[in-house]
Amino acid sequence: MMKQNVGLFDKTIRISAALIIGGLYFGGKISGVTAIVLLVVAIVLLLTSMLNFCLLYLPFGLSTRRQKK
Repeated sequence: MMKQNVGLFDKTIRISAALIIGGLYFGGKISGVTAIVLLVVAIVLLLTSMLNFCLLYLPFGLSTRRQKK
């Protein structure tokens, strides 16, 4: 089971960034390889925010999620 390590503020930033990238793409501001790379990044950001889990945080022991007391 994956231990959730993405907090609310982190989740908000990730979703906002993905929406901005999507807006740039669908607005025709980015294209080509740059668009493809950024769309992949946007998808990863959305997935990690929906799952509340970021694989890159694991090796560093990071978590932006509040710990329950």
